[in-house]
Amino acid sequence: MADKKAIIVESPTKTRTLSGFLPEEYTLLASMGHVRDLPEDEMGVDLEGAFEPTYVISGKRAITALKKGLKDVDEVYLATDPDREGEAIAWHIMDELGLRSARRIQFNEITREAVLDALEHPGEINMDRVDAQQARRILDRLVGYSLSPVLWKKVGGGRGGPGLSAGRVQSVALRLITDRERERAAFDAEEWWSIGALLQPDAGEQFEAELKTIDGKDAELSAEGDVTPLVEELGDAQYVVAAIEEKEQQRNPQPPFITSTLQRAASNRLRFSARKTMQIAQQLYEGVEMDDSSHGLITYMRTDSTNVAASARQQAADFIEGEWGGKYVGPGARGKKVKGAQEAHEAIRPTTVRHSPESLKSVLSKDQFALYDLIWRRFLASQMAAAVVNQTGVNVEAGRFGLRATGQVVVFPGWYAAMPRDDEDKSLPELTESEELSLIELKPEQHFTQPPPRYTEASLVRELEANGVGRPSTYADIIDTLTRRRYVTTEKRQFVPTPLGLSVCDYLVDNFPEIMDIEFTAHIEEDLDTVERGERDWREVLREFYGPFETEIETAQNAEPQVLEDAVCEECGGKMLVKYSRRGKFAGCEKYPDCTFTIDLTGDVLERPAVEETDFDCPECGKKLMLRTGRRGRFFGCSGYPECEYTADVGAEGEPKERSRPMETSESCPDCGEGTLLVREGRRGKFLGCSNYPKCRYTRDYDDENVVGEASEELASPNGDLPESNAVPVSCPKCDGPMSVRSGSRGKFLGCLGYPNCKGTRPISDAIAAGWEPPAPEALDEECPDCGKGLVLREGRKGKFVGCSAYPKCKYTRDYQADGEGAKAE
Repeated sequence: MADKKAIIVESPTKTRTLSGFLPEEYTLLASMGHVRDLPEDEMGVDLEGAFEPTYVISGKRAITALKKGLKDVDEVYLATDPDREGEAIAWHIMDELGLRSARRIQFNEITREAVLDALEHPGEINMDRVDAQQARRILDRLVGYSLSPVLWKKVGGGRGGPGLSAGRVQSVALRLITDRERERAAFDAEEWWSIGALLQPDAGEQFEAELKTIDGKDAELSAEGDVTPLVEELGDAQYVVAAIEEKEQQRNPQPPFITSTLQRAASNRLRFSARKTMQIAQQLYEGVEMDDSSHGLITYMRTDSTNVAASARQQAADFIEGEWGGKYVGPGARGKKVKGAQEAHEAIRPTTVRHSPESLKSVLSKDQFALYDLIWRRFLASQMAAAVVNQTGVNVEAGRFGLRATGQVVVFPGWYAAMPRDDEDKSLPELTESEELSLIELKPEQHFTQPPPRYTEASLVRELEANGVGRPSTYADIIDTLTRRRYVTTEKRQFVPTPLGLSVCDYLVDNFPEIMDIEFTAHIEEDLDTVERGERDWREVLREFYGPFETEIETAQNAEPQVLEDAVCEECGGKMLVKYSRRGKFAGCEKYPDCTFTIDLTGDVLERPAVEETDFDCPECGKKLMLRTGRRGRFFGCSGYPECEYTADVGAEGEPKERSRPMETSESCPDCGEGTLLVREGRRGKFLGCSNYPKCRYTRDYDDENVVGEASEELASPNGDLPESNAVPVSCPKCDGPMSVRSGSRGKFLGCLGYPNCKGTRPISDAIAAGWEPPAPEALDEECPDCGKGLVLREGRKGKFVGCSAYPKCKYTRDYQADGEGAKAE
């Protein structure tokens, strides 16, 4: 009887693709990603010893399924992704399940040839790579879990708020964005002028030349007063062709994509975010349903190597010759080596160039097609011959003035045949030296120097990579975190720091200069690379970092606010102390709260026009929307205000983005009696406010109002009795009576059993702290179609529903029906 074999990969999608060509003797299992991780509610690292991590199982359901699937299996192959993360996942699986004899296989593409070749050449887990990933994970935990509480205290006023946090790479990325904004604020635009001349030979088309020299020196025109007399003089001049220069230039193709260049190209050409790009690339790599099976369409998408397998180069050469001819075949473009690149990897390319984008259009989604088309064309172009461009330069003399005209024409398209060009041909008419030209028109034009541009996703990725900060596979998460923490917003796809982002950055730069230093962060990356190469012990790297860092943390936690030099309170004469808040860096009087005088230290970095007109129409009244600036940043407001109170957030493309509407309760406003209380959200969290705002400004804390509306009416039983499972060992703060767990419109809370006579409430965390354990959701025998983890039966304010057990990482839900058949996924 043949030995039973099992292959463990990370996702169910991979198992479906592999099942299309592997023999039946192989059992295919999925780990659903990481099976172990550091705990979320504590540091999980031994700081007193050798930085030994304490891991907890993060995928209990997956571990159970793996144990069940591996019964009676003789050989186990760990086929997780071929990178640091994949190596670590393989080690965690082996260690947790005790698979000491398991073999490690790797493949850069999910094709029959690649997988069967990997099975013929199995290896062992690379512990140097595991140690490097483990060191990076622990290092990020040390920084994040040590710095974040300091930020809560020093910037957040003691509150964690909606995500005040710091991170090793995240904070450096924030500094790049804020430094660029300060450069822009300090920038003084300078005026300059150019003069163009529209000329025409006796026989030929018109062309334009630009003034370059005056009396043999570079033309520097800084004001209109400099330009006017020159235009008059040029109007009377005779124009003659002084010299003609022609040369051929070769334009080589770019190398195939690596992770960072794919993210940049997808951002620039397709307007995809880094996260969206990686999600779609993952789908193309793991497999797309075609005919009767699933096929992997591209190689592994987390790579920093531009290597291409010899077989892929030959396949591309054959395709190019058949499509365009032998002269279009090139030697293959290679890019610069990235620091820390894993040269055993390949670039991102199609698994076979014979799968043209058009041939797959019927099986790909719109976004999948767009990204695959970009990858396919870039790879083909990288294997093609250089394009040849004929460049022409013409010098024109007009008395003491020298003008220049340039043109270019492609004489051999080469790789342009596969990849669309970013420029166009610009031809000049046939000219001869000493030929006289007729002046048709002079075009003086005013210009102003421009400030350095804000970072886009593409340019931020390029800057991080150029400085060796982080790794391309982490850039999508870093960018998402900055946005989610409200440290930055986007305007016209460019990053703009918020007052909170500036304040956090200022505090970290002032108190943790090394963490915010680009060179220091890049040096840490190099140290981690030495661990992966087996040159250094991972504990040594952590010890070298953590000693000074721990001292900085202790100093910052106990530090008193610095006194602002050469400044005194204008109201009471007291000292001014440097402080940080969600609105920015400022100096406050030492006698606060008796004296509330402050000085803004952020400056005019984020100054904006109070109101800007836009071309967008209000969807409620049809009037024009105005772009306004409030305490929380930029937003759209109707020009018909106060008659029309429509507002919207600013979207990624600068467009109006609908805000979620305040939830209405069943309670009337106690002040005006006309409005209804609405659950609103401000910068300090949720609160209740009158629907007649701004005419009525009644508000009260939302935490004190958890028994309003339909939720409390549903849960308050006539006799006040509740199921025993809802009772908790906590007393009411108002009447000292018993309390129970209830569900309101915004989740679980503790409510007094004496309701409605007593409306005392407490947060659900008080019950958990007292030993109450919430009932676990009922597990369903079904996998999530989005991520592959188990589905569970949950209960919300609208009743039961089916949700993913991986929430909040996966937000898949659908309606619940008693017969088990769910409605359409949301």
